[in-house]
Amino acid sequence: MANSIPGSLPYTDTKPVGSADFYFVINSTFRFILHRLGRDGWIRYLTDLGTGYYAPVNTQRQQGGLSAVAGYWRAFFAAEPGGEVEVKELSDRVELRVKVCPLIKHLRAHGRACGWGTATFPCNLRTATCRAAAIRCSARARGASAPRRSPA
Repeated sequence: MANSIPGSLPYTDTKPVGSADFYFVINSTFRFILHRLGRDGWIRYLTDLGTGYYAPVNTQRQQGGLSAVAGYWRAFFAAEPGGEVEVKELSDRVELRVKVCPLIKHLRAHGRACGWGTATFPCNLRTATCRAAAIRCSARARGASAPRRSPA
């Protein structure tokens, strides 16, 4: 991990220029993986990604608690151009209110369909990373989520 401050991202690219290409590529890649591996394989892929690649983030969350969770999401969405997100840190949870997802916004603006893999990616990956960090994660309608510390 390039940066070890709590809440930091596991990568250094903030996508100021390349986000448009990245969003198209990630949507196509997710479709390919889903087509090739099926639904169960897709979820296994995201679980592996969430526990392997995101291990430094999971460690930060375990050590830093909810403030590390909130810090990560603030840094994540600050690096994503065009999103509208509210990150609220409460005493028992962190709430994310994604009003505009930058990826979906970009795909729609260019007439591209958002595949099932792209639409479910955030929830499945968030579930894997929360589980690895011993944080309970729940999702509600309209994409809101509230990671919480699991009881010890």
